[in-house]
Amino acid sequence: MSLINSFSIWFVPFLIGFILLYGTIKKVPTYEAFVEGGKEGFSMAISIIPFLVGMLVSISVFRASGALDLMLNFCKPLFDRLHIPGEVVPLALMRTISGSGALGMTSDLIATYGPDSFIGRLASTIQGSTDTTFYVLTVYFGAVGIRKMGYAVKVGLFADLIGFISSCIVVSLLFS
Repeated sequence: MSLINSFSIWFVPFLIGFILLYGTIKKVPTYEAFVEGGKEGFSMAISIIPFLVGMLVSISVFRASGALDLMLNFCKPLFDRLHIPGEVVPLALMRTISGSGALGMTSDLIATYGPDSFIGRLASTIQGSTDTTFYVLTVYFGAVGIRKMGYAVKVGLFADLIGFISSCIVVSLLFS
């Protein structure tokens, strides 16, 4: 077994033990602090549910209405000109909204085209280099009461766009 494997196996238990030992030395009631954190986590999960339901309904309406397909058909000539496969564009859009939805799309692309295909590699790279910006803003910002999210939306979407463009460039350079 290599040193890295040994380290990765023992790191989390060591970290937990270290935190408990450090808390005990500092005379912090570690068990009570853990239970209190669990209570806060549960109440946070309950407060997130309305925002999560609202976001999921919005996604379903957007896809079921045909607006996604209409938008993709409109942009298809541009993507063809840039040599971006049209199959990965819905993934790039879905990734900003829903991590599980994007993972499902990535799995479908890999099952259809294969993991070693250009589209499979591109989908995997997009999945790993972009984030669920709208999910984060809707659920987490909403749960803590942040209402002014203008700059966060702009920066998050810009980062997602850079991740998408970088994915296309890197995968094209390495695998085509």
